[in-house]
Amino acid sequence: MAGPSPAEQLRAEASCPVCLELFQDPVSIPCGHSFCRGCIERCWESSRGSFCCPRCRNAAPEPSLRPNRELGHVADIARGLLAAGPRCGRHREPLRLFCREERALLCPECGRSRRHRLHRLVPAEQAAREYKEQIQSRLQALKEEREKYLESRKSGAGRSLHLDQTRSEGQRMEREFRESQREFRESQRFLEEQQRLLLARLGDLERDMGRARDEALAKVSEELSQLDTLIWEMEGKFQQPPSQFLQDIQELLDRCEMMKFHPPAEISPDLQRSLEDFAQRNVLVRGTLRRCQDSLMFQLQEPADVTLDPSTAHRHLRLSEDGKELRGLLLPADVPDHPGRFDFEPCVLGRGGFSSGRHFWEVEVGQGGVWALGVMRESSRRRGRLSLTPKEGVWALEAFHSLTSPRANLRLQPPPRRLRVSLDYEGRRVAFFSAGDDVPILEYTRAAFEGQTVLPWFRIGLGARLREERAALGQVSSPLDWVGFGVSLRICP
Repeated sequence: MAGPSPAEQLRAEASCPVCLELFQDPVSIPCGHSFCRGCIERCWESSRGSFCCPRCRNAAPEPSLRPNRELGHVADIARGLLAAGPRCGRHREPLRLFCREERALLCPECGRSRRHRLHRLVPAEQAAREYKEQIQSRLQALKEEREKYLESRKSGAGRSLHLDQTRSEGQRMEREFRESQREFRESQRFLEEQQRLLLARLGDLERDMGRARDEALAKVSEELSQLDTLIWEMEGKFQQPPSQFLQDIQELLDRCEMMKFHPPAEISPDLQRSLEDFAQRNVLVRGTLRRCQDSLMFQLQEPADVTLDPSTAHRHLRLSEDGKELRGLLLPADVPDHPGRFDFEPCVLGRGGFSSGRHFWEVEVGQGGVWALGVMRESSRRRGRLSLTPKEGVWALEAFHSLTSPRANLRLQPPPRRLRVSLDYEGRRVAFFSAGDDVPILEYTRAAFEGQTVLPWFRIGLGARLREERAALGQVSSPLDWVGFGVSLRICP
């Protein structure tokens, strides 16, 4: 593992051990250690009798502070050097590269990582020049629009009507905003009230269960005490001579018969019903909140901008120029082969991927095709025969079967033409919906993403498998061997 960079070493030497920031007005104390004047004075404010060093714990009889001007100059120099430009928060290296796909600055070490291996990286200066040219052209267009608007204002035509319309539209938007605020606060109060009621009910159940437990323990203790008393008496009877032992033998037998230990029931029927009722309410509330959460995510969030990555596409797949549409090819495309490309299953991955957050995208699947779509762990295998299951890092829906073992039949009538894929990374959840519907067709929970990036995943047709297996057997292939290539998949904009 590489040691700290020179910049990190400089910052460490020029930083106060208390606040961990660059020295401000540094002073030295009798033991030789240095601190910011404000930091050491705050440390010693509550000290009585002796003044200990925060680093070595050596005590001084009185607070003695000596200005350390040389260290102050070093801190000023470090402050100037470290402020020269942004640095990577992970590697502390200058951000010299720019990723076109993610539109983010990178250090050279990040640029060599697996995440950006297939991305287009350019020097930050070059990217800045290109974006400056784009912004300059947009500014020029805006200036021209502004000039046109000023010319129209000078003519005075329609000015009053335009202002009235603008004012009216602004007032309408303000009213809608206030109404939305009111409805949101009402919903918030309702949820808080329901939370309070459920928590109160849970508290009642806990008290009832505690009371039932205490009563059961008291009953058990009482019966055990009576049983101990009887046993003690019996043992005493056994020590008596036969004539005395047999005098009240019938009474003794009756007491033995009547004295039986009756352990209490584990839980009363009433308490059992209360627990079941609370559990049902809890399930209802959680389901309602999940549906509300899904609905809000789809209605308020913008869909993820998913495009297909041609460097991962099987040779018998053709991608549109905009990277949004996928079709099958009867003849293989002339593309370079590399470990990141699928060579057996007719699959392709989306660019970039996700390692956090909530995302969704919609796909038009057409009718009559053989397809599958979902997400795949970045590290999952792409070469040879693949086991396309959650165990192998694929969570998908296959026209309409789950890729589980055994497969669940999820056929719908009529089959939807447009599907929505929902990914909740932190929630470890992948779900599939008909577009416009909040009830999932299929849902995977507790997905094992293992902290890796997951990528949108698509498959169309079964032709590659049939064609290559026939070739291995020495049989002649024909276009009829290709199954399900007649319908395309298209990612909705």
